[in-house]
Amino acid sequence: MHSPTISRPVFEHHHSGLGIGSSRPRISWQFGALPETIYDWRQTSYEVEVTFSSAPDNVLLFHVTSDRSVLVPWPSRPLTSGEGAFVRVRVTGTYKLSINGDSTTVVGTGEFSPWSPSAMVEAGLLQSSDLQARFITSADNIGPRGPLRPIRFRKDFSLPPQFGGQGSYRARLYITALGVYEAFINGQRVGDEYMAPGWTSYKHRLAYRAHDATHLLDPRRPNVLAIEAAEGWWAGRLGFNGGQRFRYGDRIGVWAQLEITDNSSQRWCLGTDESWVCGPSPILTSEIYDGEVYDAREEDKGWNTIGELPRLNAPVKIHPWPSANLFSPDMAPVRVTEVLPCIKVFQSASGKVILDFGQNLVGVLRVKSMTVMHGEEVVFTHAEVMEHGELGTRPLKLAKARDIVIGSGKTLTSWTPKFTFHGFRYVQIDGWPGQGLPAPEEFEALVMHTDMARRGFFECSNQSVNQLHRNIVWSMRGNFLSLPTDCPQRDERLGWTGDAQVFAPTATFLYDTMGILGSWLEDLAAEQLAEGQGGIPPVVVPFALGPNFRSNMPQAAWADAAVLMPDVLHRYSDDEALLERQFESMQVWLEQGVARAPDGLWDPNQWQFGDWLDPSAPPEDPVNGRTDPVYVANAYLVHSTNVFARICRSLGKHKLAEHHEARATKLLELFQNRYVTPDGNLMSSTQTALALAIAFDLYPRQHSQRQTAAAALDRLVRTARFNIATGFAGTPVITAALTAAGMSQLAYRMLLETRCPSWLYPITMGATTVWERWDSMRADGSINPGHMTSFNHYALGAVADWLHSTVGGLAPAEPGWRVIRVRPVPGGNITSASVRFHGPYGAVACRWELEGNVFSMKITVPPNCTALVTLPCDISSPFLAVTDNSAITNGNHGRERIREVGSGLHSFTCEFDAGEWPPKPFTPPFLPAPPVTIAE
Repeated sequence: MHSPTISRPVFEHHHSGLGIGSSRPRISWQFGALPETIYDWRQTSYEVEVTFSSAPDNVLLFHVTSDRSVLVPWPSRPLTSGEGAFVRVRVTGTYKLSINGDSTTVVGTGEFSPWSPSAMVEAGLLQSSDLQARFITSADNIGPRGPLRPIRFRKDFSLPPQFGGQGSYRARLYITALGVYEAFINGQRVGDEYMAPGWTSYKHRLAYRAHDATHLLDPRRPNVLAIEAAEGWWAGRLGFNGGQRFRYGDRIGVWAQLEITDNSSQRWCLGTDESWVCGPSPILTSEIYDGEVYDAREEDKGWNTIGELPRLNAPVKIHPWPSANLFSPDMAPVRVTEVLPCIKVFQSASGKVILDFGQNLVGVLRVKSMTVMHGEEVVFTHAEVMEHGELGTRPLKLAKARDIVIGSGKTLTSWTPKFTFHGFRYVQIDGWPGQGLPAPEEFEALVMHTDMARRGFFECSNQSVNQLHRNIVWSMRGNFLSLPTDCPQRDERLGWTGDAQVFAPTATFLYDTMGILGSWLEDLAAEQLAEGQGGIPPVVVPFALGPNFRSNMPQAAWADAAVLMPDVLHRYSDDEALLERQFESMQVWLEQGVARAPDGLWDPNQWQFGDWLDPSAPPEDPVNGRTDPVYVANAYLVHSTNVFARICRSLGKHKLAEHHEARATKLLELFQNRYVTPDGNLMSSTQTALALAIAFDLYPRQHSQRQTAAAALDRLVRTARFNIATGFAGTPVITAALTAAGMSQLAYRMLLETRCPSWLYPITMGATTVWERWDSMRADGSINPGHMTSFNHYALGAVADWLHSTVGGLAPAEPGWRVIRVRPVPGGNITSASVRFHGPYGAVACRWELEGNVFSMKITVPPNCTALVTLPCDISSPFLAVTDNSAITNGNHGRERIREVGSGLHSFTCEFDAGEWPPKPFTPPFLPAPPVTIAE
């Protein structure tokens, strides 16, 4: 076979294709591997077969001469609301065939690949007129004013006679809530998602889900559609200092529309309206921060099935339609993605029962079985760490993070809270029934997060670095629950824009984030462009801070997420429609939102987060670091302006591109005049300041000035004895800047340092996630006394982007990974590394080994792609800009040798000497040499 296999097509960036919010969804497919004798395979044409579910006997075939396979246009007529189609693809291409080492180009053979598997795509509710149901809430208050008690809603119904034959119809449930919900049909849960519909900017956007409910209905008997809903993010308290309740609304509401269509396209619709009934849930309270209280005495096991239910007989009323637009999200729902066993049950120093799950995670506890006496309580308190033998709850601040079960005397099986989540490794149990310690087998932890597809993998010969990478993955999983949050355990859990901005390249390599980050950027734009914002993105999206915070506080690096994150997503997807969608947000931020001085740089009187959590800053003053915050702001301003000018150019907005290119040139000149001396010395000479200037290519092109910068950074790193001296702004770029300046061994030495502050210090302390502070846990086992201290905070894990692109050696050279940059830079005591990425075109991989001075590497390039390969021995003199992904330009000092290869498996070898190892620190000559603290 000379053509690759084709994957099942996908549509837009949608997680399943069911309920998609587009009438003409773009189509993408990936390529499977080919035999090793075939390489440089390139697509020349494709055929798309479309069969509409409304006309199954009419198969439509569309032939297109094109090499595109990512986000290609929908070829047929538009889908109508609720209409489905089956789609499959096949392709033709050219290739080279290797026979006994010789190659022959085969052109235009016309040979089609096998057809891809068929994929179903179905439109959601595309017109406002399709929304026939009404939002409903309880007619009378149920429970206290706040926190709101969860409510159960119910509707009994029978299908019309025309739907009497099983399989003669299809049913779709479209559903959302003002709060969070679970839905049931005839006692069976609809779908498998949690915390639905997730948290969006509820004033602007409210997600609904489409579910296939065909198999849940009984056409011959009465049916029940039931919904249980809690306050969630809609009405629960959010934010600092106790938070604010009812930020979006003060009543729990639900909206559901069950649509049934038969083979002749007749439709029947059941929607939420005044005919429904409701009643109180046995869950007394369920809150994001404080957890859930469940009273088993109030349970009615048959509440969601046919039968008499005296407790569910209260009337409902119509809730006003919210201001938000209903939309069908591309991103996957929150699901349980893994179940972890309890590895140990032990007693704390004071005799408390503690469960240990061995991994800091986000989710909920599941108790397989417990019998709690009538009226007695069992309390489960969650925390991330133990401190001096007791559960470490101080970092939770005002979050209780506890679940309570009030017993009925009957045995509960497989109990778990429904409408909350916790960040924890340890659970303290108070009031456990029975004698002695419970068995570990009675407990499980359900790991929950947005169910993104994993696509990036890394490992190397150093096990401490591998553990660091695992910790980064776990922190991403814990903080990508509906939106990218800063931490998942205390009374915060907010979508901080700066955190997400610095971590976006790492996140988008590890997982397919196009759905979750794309949706979050739409929220960012909606709130930024709202009246009164002045074009300023909030520092958290959705904005949910306390009364002492303004939503329109301009902040460099944080608000720059409006420009830099769409660029990252475009780099990984080549989706220009995403750039167009976010374009106004980018432009308004740079043209209206930035608080500028008369010369165009940042107003020096504007307060800035700067290099937040620089390790030199006092625990209670995390902004008070070494690097001038206004310097950080101006470095970001030049960088974001350059990125925006490039985006304008790529979208064909040439006049706007020229304007912002000129502005970027002027800003760079102002920056250099203000911060760089003629000799190349830098004002605010810190690791962060130098790293930002190198990473963002802010130095003048003169070789002597760049040498001065490299020497200054060399001196700072060695003087710090290879400890980190950077916060949120500097950490993502420090190792990349060292590599770009020709000092990769220093980058490796910093990576492998184990003394605090360093990336590997938490590993020596048993960390299983990335910490918020370099010393969240002190060496004596005490928690950092800072006001905010989290043990699950991904921002400092942004170093993984360097692990993937430099240690592993893979990065996109052009948007969408059509052209791949392969440029590993070995160093330190790492003798091998492997990195894989399942990209838009298929699997990309690079594995290298270093034995003595012999470097060997194998790379896999998927069909329809090329790779630009630079071997370590071909890396010429530095000063590369970190932002130059092609790695071809090398300042004014020549060009690297680039090998361009097509698809297939390729092997390379060369002689390579990484240089001095380990590098020596700068220490006073009268002191003994410091001990070597390198992770092996």
